[in-house]
Amino acid sequence: MTRFNSEVRTATGRELFKDKKKTKVSERSSDTKSAIQLGEHGRYQIKSGRLSGEYVARAFPKPPTNARGMIAEARGATEEAAIAALHEAIDAREIRRTDDRRSDPETGLAVPSTEEFVEAIAQVALSRPQRAMLTALALADDEGLREARVASAAGYKSNASANRALASAGLLIASYLSLEATPDAAASDHDGTMFLGYRGRQRNDEDPGNWILHAELREAVRVRTH
Repeated sequence: MTRFNSEVRTATGRELFKDKKKTKVSERSSDTKSAIQLGEHGRYQIKSGRLSGEYVARAFPKPPTNARGMIAEARGATEEAAIAALHEAIDAREIRRTDDRRSDPETGLAVPSTEEFVEAIAQVALSRPQRAMLTALALADDEGLREARVASAAGYKSNASANRALASAGLLIASYLSLEATPDAAASDHDGTMFLGYRGRQRNDEDPGNWILHAELREAVRVRTH
C-alpha cells in the first residue's frame, strides 16, 4: 500500500535510515536490516531497504539542502516494487500540485501553492540578500514595496542590482518547481521576477510600480522565517 504525506516526519525517517553502513546479516533472522540503497527520482533522493519483514522506499529532499523530513513513502513485496510504488506516489503528487495551481491574472502564470513554495525556498540556494528581499516583500503584504525599499532591505546600493538578484531568485525557484512562462505572461517580466510576483499600479510614467509577491509566496516566506 502506498502512503505519503507532505508534512514533515523527520524523526521516523532518521530512525529508519540512521545507519547507512552495511551490517552483517544473521542467517537465522530474516528481519535484520539490509543495506540502505540510495537513488533519485526527479528532484528527490530515494532511500530503500528492508524493515520488519517489509521493503520500504522513502523520498527525501535531495542534498545538499537545509530542508528536513520525508516527502513520500511506499512499501512493497520486493525492494523494486516498493521503489516503483514510491515513484508512482511522487508522480501523482506532482500532477495533483500542478492541477491545483492558481492562474494569476497579473502575469498569466499558474502560481504554485504555499506548500510548493515552502519546499522550493527550503531547497534552492538563495543568497542572504535574496532572502532578505523576499522577507521584506512578504511583510509588505499586497501593498508591496518600491524598488528602492527592496534594494535597501538587502543592502544593495542600486535598484538594478537588486532587481537582477530578485530575478535570479525567481529563476531558481521556477527551475525547482518546473515553472514556465505562458504565452499570456507579460513580456517585460520574462526575467524571472514573474515567478515571484508582479508590479503594482504605476503612480506616474517614471514609476514602474511596487514589487508585490504572490500571496502564496508571501505565506511560504513567513512560514520559513518563523
